[in-house]
Amino acid sequence: MRLLLFLLFLAPALAAAQEKVTPIVPFGGIYEVPEATVVPDPELEYHLIVDVVSGAETPDTLVQGLYNVARMLNLFSVGGVPAEQVHVVLAIHGSAAFGVMENDLYRERFGVDNPNLPLIEALHGAGVKLTVCGQSLRGREIPLTSVAPQVEIATSMLTTVAMYQMKGYAMLRF
Repeated sequence: MRLLLFLLFLAPALAAAQEKVTPIVPFGGIYEVPEATVVPDPELEYHLIVDVVSGAETPDTLVQGLYNVARMLNLFSVGGVPAEQVHVVLAIHGSAAFGVMENDLYRERFGVDNPNLPLIEALHGAGVKLTVCGQSLRGREIPLTSVAPQVEIATSMLTTVAMYQMKGYAMLRF
């Protein structure tokens, strides 16, 4: 009987500890891990250029690379790093470029609304600079005029990554 009572009181605490949180971006839920001994240094300024190449598995799902950026922002927050110390630039290219299309053209091409637009808005609202490779747009016949307004058009992913690395940004690839 004692074990049953113990489990009844312990179960809600265990369930709550396993809930995902989204403190910065309402996508990319992550688990808090208070037992972690390797954590981000809250005293550092993080300058990251992210090579976003992973697209969506299907047109009605999120671009995986963008989703991972949301997770990363939430992880830094849970790790105790103030949002103003995390500077992120995205270099979106390859199949991920389809995810930055405005809804009308996306629906015309794929038959569904672009599920990435709320995520793009949330990332932009969190201070992320979003750029898309002009070479990828041209190569995939995506009109430059159909890019979501929160996304800037770059000459290329390669030149964007190189430029930000020369400015001291560390590169990640999602």
